[in-house]
Amino acid sequence: MKTADMRTQFALLLASLAAASLSSIAHAQDALPADADTETTTFDSETRPDAPADEPPPAAPAPAASTPPPVAPAAPPPVAPATPSVAVTAEPGRGLTVSMGDAFSGSIRARLQVRATLRIDDDQVDTGIEIRTARLWWTGHVLHPDVRYGLQLALGANDFEPGNPSPIFDAFLELRQLRELNVRIGQFFVPFDRARTIREFALQTVDRTDVVRELTLDRDVGVVLQSTDFLGLGGALSYFLGVFGGDGRNRLGATPDAGLLYTARVSVRPFGGFDDDSEGDLARSPSPRLAIGAGFGFNHRSDRPRSTTGVPYQFARFDYAHLAGDLVFKWAGVSLLAEIVWRESTSGDFVEQTDADGQVTREYSRSGWGYLAQVGVMLHPMFEIWSRWEQLVAREGTDPALVAQANERGHGLSAGANLYLHGHLLKVQADWSHSFGDDFLVGAHVVRLQLDASF
Repeated sequence: MKTADMRTQFALLLASLAAASLSSIAHAQDALPADADTETTTFDSETRPDAPADEPPPAAPAPAASTPPPVAPAAPPPVAPATPSVAVTAEPGRGLTVSMGDAFSGSIRARLQVRATLRIDDDQVDTGIEIRTARLWWTGHVLHPDVRYGLQLALGANDFEPGNPSPIFDAFLELRQLRELNVRIGQFFVPFDRARTIREFALQTVDRTDVVRELTLDRDVGVVLQSTDFLGLGGALSYFLGVFGGDGRNRLGATPDAGLLYTARVSVRPFGGFDDDSEGDLARSPSPRLAIGAGFGFNHRSDRPRSTTGVPYQFARFDYAHLAGDLVFKWAGVSLLAEIVWRESTSGDFVEQTDADGQVTREYSRSGWGYLAQVGVMLHPMFEIWSRWEQLVAREGTDPALVAQANERGHGLSAGANLYLHGHLLKVQADWSHSFGDDFLVGAHVVRLQLDASF
C-alpha cells in the first residue's frame, strides 16, 4: 500500500473516533437535569475502574424526579463535658453569692458599726463618734459542699492590735464530711466559752463585757476536731478538741521557748439543738431552749499576759490554766446568758530578770476569775430591752494592774434597748453602763448609741 493511501486511511480513522467521542458527550449532556452544573461533571477512567483507558465511559443516568438522592447519616456531634451553670443571688444582710452547683460557691458581705459615745467619769466628760467596726466576710465551699472556707478582714481602727498591721480576723478551711468528726484548720475563735464565741454581729449588747475581754481565750491559729451534732441526737450534744499556737492572732514567726495551747469544750442541749450562737430570743421560741457548756484550756509557756492577748512579755513565760462554764436559755422572747470563767498561772505570779547593771525587772502573770448574767426580753417582734451584771476578781499577788482594775471597776451594771429593723443584720442599739469598785456611786458612766448593719 502506498504511503499516501495509508495516511488517508489513518486520517479517516481519527475523524471517525473524534465523531464518536463528540456524539457520546452530546448524549451525556442531554441526559443531565436542566440545573446540573456541567462544568463540574467530569468523566475519566476512575468512573469505572474496569473500563479500558481508551473506551469512553457511559453517560450517567438521570435521577428520578420523585426520588431524592440518598443522604448519608450525619455523624453525632461530640459530647462536651457537662459544665455547672453559674448562679448569682443576693440577699439583704447576707451579701452577694456566686455558685456553681456542688463545685463552688462564694458569698461576700460587709458589716459596719457606727458608734456615738458619751463618757462621764467624775468631773470629766468625753464624747466621740467613730467607725467602731468595718468587716468583710468571704465564705463558701469548694470542690464539694462539705469543704467549707471562711475569710474575715477587719478594717476598723479599733480592730488592729498595737504593732500588728494585719487585717485578718478569720481564715480557715473546714471539712464536714463526717458528722462525728469535722475538722477546721486556720485562724478563728478558740472554742472555749460561749460569751466570747457568739458571732459578733449577733450580740444583744453594744459590746462584750470586761470579764470576757480579760479572762477568755481569743482568736488563734490551730486545728480543731469537732461535731455540732455528735451521735446524731438532733444537736443535743457537741464537742470541740483543739490545738493552737497559743500566741493569738496574726503572730508572725516562731516565739522562742513558747509552747502550745490545748483546749476542750462540750455542750449539752437537753431540749434539742437550737441557735445558741446568737444572743436574744428574736424568734420567740415556742418551747424552752437550753444549752449548758463547759470549757478547759491549757496554754504552755505563753508569752502574753492574757494568755492569747496583750502586749507580749519581754522575757517571761507562764503556764496558764483556763476553765469556763456557761448557760444559754431562750423561751417566748425571754433570753438568759450566764457564764463563769477562770484563769490561773500554774508557774508562779512573776518572773524576774537582772540586767548587766544589776537592776531587776519583774514581769507578772494575770490570774483571776469573773462571772456575768445577762437577761433580755422581746417586748415587740422588733424591740427588746436587756440588762447585765458582771464582776471581775483578781487573785492577790498577781499583776498589780489587774488587782487595781478589779478593785476600782471590777463591778459592772448595764442596761439597753435594741430596735431590730432586719434582725441582727440591721439594728439600732442604745445602752448605759456603769463600772465601779466597792462604792456604787464612784465610777464611770457610759452611754452609747450604735448602728450595726450587715450588707
